[in-house]
Amino acid sequence: MDVILLERVAKLGQMGEVVSVKEGYARNYLLPQKKALRANEANLATFETQKAQLEARNLETKKEADALGAKLDGQQFIVIRSASDAGSLYGSVTTRDAADAATAEGFSIDRKQVALTAPIKELGLHDVIVNLHPEVEVTIQLNVARSPEEAELQASGKSIQELAAEEEAQAEFEISELFDDIGAAQLDDLEGDDAPAQEAEEEAPAGEDDDD
Repeated sequence: MDVILLERVAKLGQMGEVVSVKEGYARNYLLPQKKALRANEANLATFETQKAQLEARNLETKKEADALGAKLDGQQFIVIRSASDAGSLYGSVTTRDAADAATAEGFSIDRKQVALTAPIKELGLHDVIVNLHPEVEVTIQLNVARSPEEAELQASGKSIQELAAEEEAQAEFEISELFDDIGAAQLDDLEGDDAPAQEAEEEAPAGEDDDD
């Protein structure tokens, strides 16, 4: 199907261009979203009469997107999720989760503006693309963790594997110290048992030598 683009569409074309697309893509996305019109003489004439207005509206929305993008780009948002000790999520983080996390921090974005290159199914830091406008794209980072404390450690640069290794090392250290304390206590007990015997030997009579 041939359509007239009413705005720039990534990997497709610029405003005003007539491009060929699959009919399903046009019917399910481009036409309902008002990103394009069917390419025919009537719609071409309509576009020409509205072109200046469309360009002005596009410029205004781009300015707004640029202003928001300047504040949003590079921001990190925390998403708390349950996960295994190995870091695998029980489920996944969706575009809605990303939009909700940003909106909760005062950035109003829609889940349809969020582009995930792959499902997020692991703890850690994940870069996510947000399309604020056909010509404005920014990157945010999702800090997916099991707790705010874990998120803070991840933000400092520690991975879930490093955190797990530190916890394991701490546990081993505590166990080692416990055994050391037990060993020291047993040694004290033994030394305590030997003391009365030593005192008895010191106090015992020297023998019969005094009678000679």
